[in-house]
Amino acid sequence: MTAGRDDGRRVVVTGMGSISCLGTGVDAFWAGLLAGGGTPAPIPDPDARMANRLMYLVPQDEVPAEPSRLAGSTLAAGPRMAVAAAREAVADAGLDTRTRARLAVVLGVEMGNAGWHESRRAGVASAAEGATWSPMTLTAAAVGAALGAGGGNVSVGNACAASGYAVAVAADMIRGGEADVVLTGGAEGVTRVGMGVFNRLGALDPERCRPFDLHRQGTLFGDGAAMLVLESAEHAARRGATAYAELAGAAWSCDAHHPTAPDPSGGQALRSIRQALDEAGLSREDIGAVVPHGTGTPLNDAVEARVLREVFEDRCDGLPLFSLKGLIGHTAGVAGAFGALTAALLVHHRRVPANAPLDEQDPECPVRLPQQEPVPLSEQAVLVNAYAFGGNNVSLVLTGPEGAP
Repeated sequence: MTAGRDDGRRVVVTGMGSISCLGTGVDAFWAGLLAGGGTPAPIPDPDARMANRLMYLVPQDEVPAEPSRLAGSTLAAGPRMAVAAAREAVADAGLDTRTRARLAVVLGVEMGNAGWHESRRAGVASAAEGATWSPMTLTAAAVGAALGAGGGNVSVGNACAASGYAVAVAADMIRGGEADVVLTGGAEGVTRVGMGVFNRLGALDPERCRPFDLHRQGTLFGDGAAMLVLESAEHAARRGATAYAELAGAAWSCDAHHPTAPDPSGGQALRSIRQALDEAGLSREDIGAVVPHGTGTPLNDAVEARVLREVFEDRCDGLPLFSLKGLIGHTAGVAGAFGALTAALLVHHRRVPANAPLDEQDPECPVRLPQQEPVPLSEQAVLVNAYAFGGNNVSLVLTGPEGAP
């Protein structure tokens, strides 16, 4: 997939919203990253009878209570957090009622409203509280209804790359003239099914999420929501909006290799990175930092590190990676959107926060992970990777709002 950047429809980020283990709001998110990130804790679910119950959790008193229902369906925490983060993003962008009425919504969501179904089946919630059946993929619909957005509503379900794909789809809509402003991102709540699956796979770390660490034993999940308002640079200029960053390039690919494992060759991940750079009109020398997928699973980290070495060669020795999942956990379907939001903040603040400390870096992952203090962003462009089961790969390139040389 390539969206085309030379057609005069540049895509900029004009609004952002966030809820994570670091708190509510983008300011809290950035402050939490600078402070060293969050700490995993057991999920507050007595019915989660499994060996590993650790997760990077949104503080319980910050999970929104509303909207509690949509069209007869009770909304779990994921959709409610999506609405709150979406409201922050559109307010941050300064979208008026008229603009919201033609706003398109494109979200990437994996588990959706699964939390409600799990509660009902466990007897915690009764069928009287909502319909006996409702779709799991109603997060985008809940956001559209809450905002009065009438410009189209899309839900992307490409597992843990879902919201990265959603960001790319949103950019395509703008560049193709189908919309001039789109809300994109994703949201995930705590789900027993997701935790149970990764317990059975033996893919959860018993301590914390520690990508690229020699002693890593898997990932740990986090919940939350990340939202971005994308619009054409022309539309943003007409209404006097200030942009945080430009989404300069996006590309995706598929390994077609295995249902869960990445292709050890990394060929398709390499392809998505190079195509995203090409679309952005940038070379490897123009990238100032990378927000990797970096889940903490042994094979994923090693393959991604090898791919980055192939793309950037000796520049990898000095190119800082900001391993986001080590600070907020693996946020599943919303991971790509959190990566894009973080990249926009790196560009906006012109620095890269310190990574979570490693016990010992894996020599099979020869990448730079600054751990002592923030480092300057030397070049105004950041690469974001998001990968998923099914071999789905997506890469995004964000630059300063005026582009990068």
